[in-house]
Parts: sequence; structure tokens; C-alpha cells
Amino acid sequence: MLIKYVYIVFLGIILATFVGVGIAAFYKGPVYPETPLTLKYSRPYPEPAGTPSAQFILEQEAFDAQSKQYQKDLELYNRNVSMASLAFSILMLVLSLIFFKKIPTIADGLLIGGVLTLGYSVIRGFSSNDDIYRFLVVGAGVIIAMILGYIKFVLPQSSANKNNKKK
Repeated sequence: MLIKYVYIVFLGIILATFVGVGIAAFYKGPVYPETPLTLKYSRPYPEPAGTPSAQFILEQEAFDAQSKQYQKDLELYNRNVSMASLAFSILMLVLSLIFFKKIPTIADGLLIGGVLTLGYSVIRGFSSNDDIYRFLVVGAGVIIAMILGYIKFVLPQSSANKNNKKK
């Protein structure tokens, strides 16, 4: 009996990992800009007066602009990954509800995988630095959790209570 629960947890973890690895494989993230050699290995104040050279200032400004663009690209990437993983988590959760009476062990694994993927989506959503999007992702998580809890735990108990009253 214990092996069944181990399998369910393992299936959930491997499904969530599969989604994360799949997104990373097919949707590449932005690459951090390479630091120019002059910024890596030169002193910013080579002159005795303590002022940086014009070349150093230009390269520093260009690198700062590239870094800011990278941050914007990364925030957009995290939001897109969050949306994709949210879609996959909803798909897994719907499949778990479809199969929870026919194949309960697989359905429970899908349920755990969907919940873990939903958590991954929320975490990636927090990296987007967009408060409205964070609210929407967490709100979707709350709604999904409530619907799932109701369908998975409340409905079976209420139908069991109705059957007991009929007897």
C-alpha cells in the first residue's frame, strides 16, 4: 500500500519537472550580457586625479543599458513561463478530475503534478515584477484549489451522505 503513495508522489513530481524542463527546452530565456573586458580588468580611476577615462564611462553606460534591457526581457520571460506552466497545470488538474473515478492512482499523480506545476507558475509569476499579474496568478491558484477541493473532497462526501440517507 505504501508503494502506491510513493508512486503517486513520484508521478506528481516527475510531471511538474517535465513541464518545467519542457518549457526551458522549447522556450529559451534571455542571456545576460557579457561584461566588457575593460570593465572586468581595468581600474575605473587610472589617472591620478581620480576620474575615469571616457572609454570606461562609455562602456559602463552601454553595459548598464544592456543589463537593464536584460532585466526587462527576464521579467517578460518569467511572466510567459508562468502563463505556460499555469496552462499545463490546469490541463493536468482537469485530467485528474476526468480520471479520478476510473484510474484513481494516475489521477492522484496528475493532481499532485498539477498542484506542483501551479506552485511553479506562481513562483515564476512573482519574478515578473508585475503586481497585477501576481494577483491574477495567485487568484487563479486560489480558485483552482477551491474548485479542486470541492470536486475531489466535498462532492464525494455529499453523495455518500445522500446514499446513506436513502438506505
